[in-house]
Amino acid sequence: MRRPDHSTTTLSAEAVLAPYLREQAASFLRGLRLHGEHNAPADAGTQGADEAARTLRRAARRISGTLHTFRGALEPAWADQLRTELAWLSGTLAREHAYATRLGRLLEALHQLSGAALPAARTPGDASAESAKERAALGVGAARAGALLERRLTLARTRAHSAALQALGSSRFHAVADAVALLASEVPLSATAAEPASEVLHSPAELAEQRMLDAVAALPPDESAEPYNEAHDALWHQARLLLRLHRYAHEVVRGGADPALTGPGHALDLHRDAAEAAAAAADAARTPRIAPATAYALGVLHADQRHEVEAARSVFRETWPYAAAVTAP
Repeated sequence: MRRPDHSTTTLSAEAVLAPYLREQAASFLRGLRLHGEHNAPADAGTQGADEAARTLRRAARRISGTLHTFRGALEPAWADQLRTELAWLSGTLAREHAYATRLGRLLEALHQLSGAALPAARTPGDASAESAKERAALGVGAARAGALLERRLTLARTRAHSAALQALGSSRFHAVADAVALLASEVPLSATAAEPASEVLHSPAELAEQRMLDAVAALPPDESAEPYNEAHDALWHQARLLLRLHRYAHEVVRGGADPALTGPGHALDLHRDAAEAAAAAADAARTPRIAPATAYALGVLHADQRHEVEAARSVFRETWPYAAAVTAP
């Protein structure tokens, strides 16, 4: 439920921050209960198990981000410790989902590419005979490339699933769960939390926004002249992280998400997915002793996913709502 906009009220920082953290802690505990209901091996990968992990990750990210941004209104040692542990937990839980999503994305792309024009054929002037030859080579290698990716990523997903189960059964996780359970009823605040929210919370929220704006301003311009520069990916990933922190801060001080950032945030998510899928295809292509047709198909797949990276960057530029948008030079 959307809470009232706190930006113009005279509420104390405690009256704004504590309910938000308690709400997220309650969501975390709901996810934990759902996980307990779907923790049998037969439930792995089911809708219930996925929903439980998603709820845990979502709440953990929001609690962690809030502890980071509004550390000054909280007991700092407690906030730093819990934030570190929640980052560990959400990262551990995210890996299985990431591998499954990556595999689905790559197999779907291979399926589409094997029956469509190749990325290389998008360049004007290619001879039709050469293009047909390349398409035939892709058809030969696509099935083997798909099988190779499925073996590699399924193994990685299985290992990530085992690591997640091990983490959720560890004493470290139980300590995190206990801390979040306490957070649901009592938020360890600093003395400054008794002061007005406008004095305590707005400045950190504005700093989170400025960091996001700085990260976006630092993004390279339109890269159509240099389409495969993967060294720029890190800058885009950093912008995505800082947009997320700003979004969580906005939820605290404004009572809800900023709808203007929905489109850019989605574009950055797609950018991350495509960049990681391209890296997975390139990594698979380095497998020793694979057939030339398989390597070729993986190379085409890598190129296709880099095109998707460029498309996501373009969508981000088009949907970015601030005046200092990233534009072509």
